[in-house]
Amino acid sequence: MIYLTRRERFNAAHRLYKPEWDDKKNFDVFGKCSNPNWHGHNYELFVTIKGETNPETGFVINLKILSKIVREKVIEKLDHKNLNIDVDFMQGKITSAENIAIAVWNEIESEVSKLGCKLHCVKVVETENNSIEYYG
Repeated sequence: MIYLTRRERFNAAHRLYKPEWDDKKNFDVFGKCSNPNWHGHNYELFVTIKGETNPETGFVINLKILSKIVREKVIEKLDHKNLNIDVDFMQGKITSAENIAIAVWNEIESEVSKLGCKLHCVKVVETENNSIEYYG
């Protein structure tokens, strides 16, 4: 079994909050990340797929195809956007790194599977100190 990872980057603003809570409760739970005027990150996204190497090509997956899937289904929707307002697949969700990773997985899993391999992990790096990994 081969594991192959593609890294992409995007910049986005967001606010961690629950609309049914007042600003004080949001601040108590989410801290400065609940700033009503938003805040942003320079995210890194790592998509890891797994599968067997095709003896004809030597690839598990053609990286150009994987990159195209991730860019079209995810990066173009997230980059330089407000995650709370602009991103269809984040609507109604708290825009935590955890929920971003789950949403990215849901956006690309079926496309990756059509190519004869499996999505193994989606990793979102929010800051140099904080990252999460989602394995479906």
